[in-house]
Amino acid sequence: MRLRNITGSREVIADSKYVIQESGLEQCPGTFHEIFGNENPLHIEIGMGKGRFIHTLAKEHPEINYVGIEKYSSVLLRAIQKMEEEELPNLKFIRMDAEDVLKVFAEGEVDKIYLNFSDPWPKDRHAKRRLPSRQFLERYDKILRKDGFLEFKTDNKDLFDFAVEELEPAGWKAKVITYDLHADEELMQGNVMTEYEEKFSSMGNPIYKYIIYR
Repeated sequence: MRLRNITGSREVIADSKYVIQESGLEQCPGTFHEIFGNENPLHIEIGMGKGRFIHTLAKEHPEINYVGIEKYSSVLLRAIQKMEEEELPNLKFIRMDAEDVLKVFAEGEVDKIYLNFSDPWPKDRHAKRRLPSRQFLERYDKILRKDGFLEFKTDNKDLFDFAVEELEPAGWKAKVITYDLHADEELMQGNVMTEYEEKFSSMGNPIYKYIIYR
């Protein structure tokens, strides 16, 4: 279970140079090349957790700019602490709800989107809150460049089945669908594991993944 209340986490976030502050989010759309000071591609992870995945990617790919989005302050705090230990110039964080991505990114500004081990919201009435839902895919469609891709990984088969079923009504297509990522040598090349992926795969649980486009 994620820790959601660590005393002082909001204060640390408010003072962190690695975080794009809430007061500046309205000015963000269309300005990420200015924020990073270059014209490199922009990749984002929505629901980044403690930031291991995106921090690793940013370290391995300095030619790409990364933005990690996390809703919970105490979880984002862990990512900030990791950046304090190993600072990367091509990685920034935003604390916000995923529903607000259209307020932060301009149309076609993002080159790739990552979703990793998202909250399954198991109750049917909460389906539209799931990050791979058609409602969220509609949002991603606006901010993702036309030839961009979205990658989603999870250990939750019900959520993955739901995500696959949402593709056609949302107007998306699958480039890759696998129900056992770690058994696929080609897909595992360059695969960066999240904390959850390492934990669940070590228990013998299959990891599901798709790569989709419009």
